[in-house]
Amino acid sequence: MSTAIAPFHAPPLLSASLVTQMYGAGSTLRAAIERNGTTVLLSAGGEVDAANEHIWRRLLGEAATATAAPGTLVIDTNGLDFMGGCAYAALAEQADRCRIRGINLCLVSAQRIVARVVGVMNLDRQLPIYHNVDAVLMAIGPR
Repeated sequence: MSTAIAPFHAPPLLSASLVTQMYGAGSTLRAAIERNGTTVLLSAGGEVDAANEHIWRRLLGEAATATAAPGTLVIDTNGLDFMGGCAYAALAEQADRCRIRGINLCLVSAQRIVARVVGVMNLDRQLPIYHNVDAVLMAIGPR
């Protein structure tokens, strides 16, 4: 991150049971969550597919719950090697729930395929995409 933007902090924002599920044997999904004021950053790695969709949905839900309105939930998918259609659907559903609560959900990905899938699934309005976290933070301004 650039030095002009305050650093994120990493207090425990996820439930112990979710962390246990995510880091259990055979899990292909990893995540870290941090907060900076009213902005929460969820950085995901690994894979999201039908086998771990329930964990992905729970992860998004807990990250959204940790985000206070009027805030921004930033989902950084640059560390994901694969996102199945279920991952995009869950993101769009969570974006709708966040919007109702006064929270802006932004997707971060430098991978062209992500923007392409979002476009093909007609999720452009629900899931604004930025190439990196700094771009999101610059767009939303100080909080």
